[in-house]
Amino acid sequence: MRHFMHKNGVLHAEEVSIDRLAEAVGTPFYCYSAATLRRHLRVFREALAGANALIAYSVKANSNLSVLRLLAAEGAGADVVSGGELNRALEAGVPAQKIVFSGVGKTRAEMAAAIDAGILQFNVESEPELLALDEVASARGVSAPIAFRVNPDVAAGGNEKISTGKAEDKFGVPWGRVREIYARAARLKGVRVEGVDVHIGSQISDLAPFERAFQRVAELVLALRADGHAIQRLDLGGGLGVLYGDLDAKAADPPSPDDYAAMVKRIVAPLGVGLV
Repeated sequence: MRHFMHKNGVLHAEEVSIDRLAEAVGTPFYCYSAATLRRHLRVFREALAGANALIAYSVKANSNLSVLRLLAAEGAGADVVSGGELNRALEAGVPAQKIVFSGVGKTRAEMAAAIDAGILQFNVESEPELLALDEVASARGVSAPIAFRVNPDVAAGGNEKISTGKAEDKFGVPWGRVREIYARAARLKGVRVEGVDVHIGSQISDLAPFERAFQRVAELVLALRADGHAIQRLDLGGGLGVLYGDLDAKAADPPSPDDYAAMVKRIVAPLGVGLV
């Protein structure tokens, strides 16, 4: 069910009038629905049941500590892109082993903090980042768990400006060099190859781009394993479309989490991997 709706022309959140909230707290203000957040997380969790999946909330979407605490209490992990987001996720109660560090431009200090915290995985965006992480981890006498963000050259997203998976986009390692870069990582002492990461964009309105990208990644996993890499985890990023019209309108819905999860399960089932 929807927890935001119009009644007699007035927007309500969980049966409470937004006008009433405005009178109580003043304007402007942000209104979040705990019921909505719980519902969305549970819908994804139920859709992915049996798939050994960690649902990691993208902290950059909303780093409000109350939101993070609610999701942590529901068992969600966190996808962070900075040291500040890492600290917020930990403060909110997300276990370090449920945190993935994504994003470009990680500093050595941020890498060190994430290593010391014991996070699940670094999603490495480039060779320079790989070498920096190797240095930081080696200085600590540990090996950092990594996945490379690969660029599958698949166009997706509601606008070309939010597509992140085409060859010309500035994210991830080039598809033609993936196996070479994984081989380089395997020779380093300070990193430990564990997975593959992909993120093709936001506001995606159909499943076809996801399926093309995930199928390419599944084939890559088999090739990497043949090269001797112990790939045990796939981080499958990208955002299902969100409706921005009338909350009560019967607009054409984006793909459902159930349909998305069924597609993911079909593709990854033969691989025996965990999912993020």
